Amino acid sequence: MTYIRIEHEHAVELLNRVIKRVETAIIGKNREIQYVLTAMLGGGHTLLEDVPGTGKTMLVRAMASALDCSMGRIQFTSDVMPADVMGTSIYHPPTGEFTFRPGPVMSNFVLADEINRASPRTQSALLEAMEERRVTVDGTTYALPRPFFLLATQNPLQFEGTYRLPEAQLDRFMIKIGLGYPEPEQEVELLTRMQNRESSLASPPVMLAEEVVAMQREVRQVHVDAVIKQYLVSVAVATRSHSSVRLGVSPRGTLAWMVATQAFAYLRGRSYVIPDDVKEMAIPVLSHRIQLKSQNRTEGSWSQEQVIQEALSSVPIPVQLSAQGRGRRP
Repeated sequence: MTYIRIEHEHAVELLNRVIKRVETAIIGKNREIQYVLTAMLGGGHTLLEDVPGTGKTMLVRAMASALDCSMGRIQFTSDVMPADVMGTSIYHPPTGEFTFRPGPVMSNFVLADEINRASPRTQSALLEAMEERRVTVDGTTYALPRPFFLLATQNPLQFEGTYRLPEAQLDRFMIKIGLGYPEPEQEVELLTRMQNRESSLASPPVMLAEEVVAMQREVRQVHVDAVIKQYLVSVAVATRSHSSVRLGVSPRGTLAWMVATQAFAYLRGRSYVIPDDVKEMAIPVLSHRIQLKSQNRTEGSWSQEQVIQEALSSVPIPVQLSAQGRGRRP
């Protein structure tokens, strides 16, 4: 891929156009759309958890239509095998050779629909792709295209025929969000727009794949002041020592949190992170990384979100950034 440079102002304009495009299909979910874009800009993945029929798949389709990227879709069921996800080698008798037939994961934008309906063996097949941006089939390693962004949907665990995602895989998702039901007036507007849905999804893409990669490189240059880094670590440590928590935020979770704040600041048109970015991304990035003690899960006395809010409240908010932290990077 040819590397290009994109001006920040132009990037913000493109990202706002993507948000407006997606909002033609998903009404009243501006914040959630921003979170998905934040994960994409940070080079991470997103997990959408909600009840059926709330627009999870439509959000992914709308996002993909706004990007000039290849898209693969995996509809997970209990009988889906790892080869159905990654691909397989096919033997050709005339030539006596094996040819690799790539699976849907070999795409820029991958929709893993109802991921928790797949068996743990199949779910684990995604770990290498999510973390290393590559897959290994029959001893041969294949690099995934860039950008690579996986957006998975799942139904809540109380629904029949679902499997709990292992902690190691949950930790690979930068952000976990839910959409929830729309407000009544928004649902009425949704019904009105249904006739034009397909035409909006078929509109020309807003952003090229090379522009997405360029933005991802620029995000890593967004400045994070030393006091902001200390703030991130102090809150993470507070979650680990909470009396209701079995496993707190890991160092990998803290790193994902920092990258998410950089991406969110970039999306908002800034080249530096402020404390508001840290608080904004805390629950989407950290909630699925915290494991409560069994008695708290059964009694419902504490939730992951409450633990995060208490950890944020227990750590003083940075009020003084360095000159570099308040200004533009050179």
